[in-house]
Amino acid sequence: MVRQAKAQRMLTHDQIWAALDRLAARAGLSPSGLAKRAGLDPTTFNRSKRVTADGRERWPSTESIAKALAAAGASIDSFAKLVDNDDAGDGRSVPLLGFAQAGTSGAFDEAGLPSGRGWTEIALPTTEDSHTFALEISGDAHAPVYRDGDIVLVSPGAPIRKGDRVVVRSKAGEVTVATLKRRTAKALELEPIDGTQAERAMAASDVAWIARILWASQ
Repeated sequence: MVRQAKAQRMLTHDQIWAALDRLAARAGLSPSGLAKRAGLDPTTFNRSKRVTADGRERWPSTESIAKALAAAGASIDSFAKLVDNDDAGDGRSVPLLGFAQAGTSGAFDEAGLPSGRGWTEIALPTTEDSHTFALEISGDAHAPVYRDGDIVLVSPGAPIRKGDRVVVRSKAGEVTVATLKRRTAKALELEPIDGTQAERAMAASDVAWIARILWASQ
């Protein structure tokens, strides 16, 4: 009697891309940050590149996966575990938005929580605040503390103390990353991340919301 070989499970498009997202998160990077570290075009792993304009699935090449593994210091065996979600760690997915889009109308609701379109997801360390979200830094305006492609994890519910790094959004839509120097009922005193800029005061009536930065990929 001939014994039939056990059928092998086919990998899906979603599994491969999810594994690349987990690989990036485990390395403390966004998908675009991983692509840049791998020497690829920064948009190689972007969600917009995963499906063609006519709806066809676009798969990452074996070359791009190999370069991503080398950049993350990971093996093909560990990538296989990420495909099966056996090595995803204790992180969870949180909403992710580019910092440049954080000031656009509709990106946040009145409570400072993610809202509207443009948000994707990324696996990041678990926090007690279920409303945490992530912003991807673009450009060098916040260097050397945060550089282009870094991810910052922001918690609207975390207590804020003097000396904490925070994200502040004004009612006019301006989004600022700074260190909180002083907070009163009437104003915020902020120390810019970029040490070349002067300290800044904002009237409390001009602040839409303020949230603490808990973690950054660096």
